[in-house]
Amino acid sequence: MTQGSITKNLVLFAIPLFFGQLLQQLYNVVDSVVVGNVLGKEALAAVSTTGSLIFLMVGFINGLFMGNSVIIGKRYGAGDQKGVLVASHTGIAFAILMGIVMTVWGYFFTPTLLRWMGTPADVMPSSVLYFKIYFLGGLGNILYSACCGVFQAMGDSKRPLYYLIVSTVINTVLDIAFVQFFGFGIGGAALATVIAQFVSAILAFVKLTQVDGPHRIYIRKLIMDPDTLKKELMIGFPTGIQNSVIAIGNVVVQSNINAFGSVAMAGCGSYFKLEGFVFLPITCMCMALTTFVSQNLGANEVKRVKKGAVIGSVIGVSCAEFIGVIVFAFAPILLRMFSSEADVLMIGTTQARTESLFYCLLALSHCLASIYRGAGKTTIPMIVMLSSWCLLRITYITIIVHFIPVVNVIFWAYPLTWSVSSIVFVIYYFKGKWIRIGAN
Repeated sequence: MTQGSITKNLVLFAIPLFFGQLLQQLYNVVDSVVVGNVLGKEALAAVSTTGSLIFLMVGFINGLFMGNSVIIGKRYGAGDQKGVLVASHTGIAFAILMGIVMTVWGYFFTPTLLRWMGTPADVMPSSVLYFKIYFLGGLGNILYSACCGVFQAMGDSKRPLYYLIVSTVINTVLDIAFVQFFGFGIGGAALATVIAQFVSAILAFVKLTQVDGPHRIYIRKLIMDPDTLKKELMIGFPTGIQNSVIAIGNVVVQSNINAFGSVAMAGCGSYFKLEGFVFLPITCMCMALTTFVSQNLGANEVKRVKKGAVIGSVIGVSCAEFIGVIVFAFAPILLRMFSSEADVLMIGTTQARTESLFYCLLALSHCLASIYRGAGKTTIPMIVMLSSWCLLRITYITIIVHFIPVVNVIFWAYPLTWSVSSIVFVIYYFKGKWIRIGAN
């Protein structure tokens, strides 16, 4: 990342990430497709309502590991091989610990969380069952994310893709087998995901114990270095808090959607699954930007960082708007993969056509936030997104829905808050205070 064509580096790094993220999305989407078409809209609503809760848990942990990736990237860019080794082992050891904690906490706290969300009684049992089984795979989920973070911080975005190909095939085959042929119901869909998550985690971890480089993992050295962990948490904790707070905001949004019944839940759930797919290219460019910025700041390449930030942001925003136009035009066709019921399709299509043309703003916010994270400046993205994507969004929905009780009002909360965060991030970028050179 510190030499050669910036555009080529970013694109070639992002391409394997794209296919990997595409396969990652298939985990949840396959569940929705199989459940929605085999078990019906009530079961689809049960799967959909767990999405924001899953992000609440996983988002916080993954945010913490952003600090690990930034530290590894900066040390690698600065040529500090011993520092890379210490940071890699600290990150993986911490992932194992947090994976266990998340599994236990998520399993036992599931019913309470779903009740807080106001989950309708007709989907409550299915939601509880799906969520509890899903979180039995918490360790696999977190460990895989941490291993991928190590690979990507070192500039390797291909190996995680290979493992995901295998695990996604397993997830798809088991989903169909468990739900359609064995009749395991919604629990079978969750079990298939858990098995697939552990397969990808094991493959990634084993490879890290075999690689030839400073990031190689030695099981006997899997301890957390206090100083390194402190630095990783100082960078990662704000991102984890940000993800959690945004997820809490999404839980509130989901609670408002739940109030409109299972049809609205299924329709919005279908759209959110689609959005997760169509926004993948932008997500991957953001991940590439974080690695690019961290490595080049570690190598003191400030001019290269600034140039790469502009190039990556232009690519991300352009892709987002192109995808948004496609979603706007073909929303009914794209959403049909999740459900063929007319009322569900109508809700999903309305949400898609309300938000899709504003994807450029969402992309701009994500790209700039990723640049700041790569520079180790994670507090600013946390504050901005907490204020706009959580507080402002919740305030808007709470007030407007009270006076205009239609689900369409909720959809406009997203373009509004994307606009606010984009404006603030652009102002902060031109102030230039986010650049901090050298390894940590």
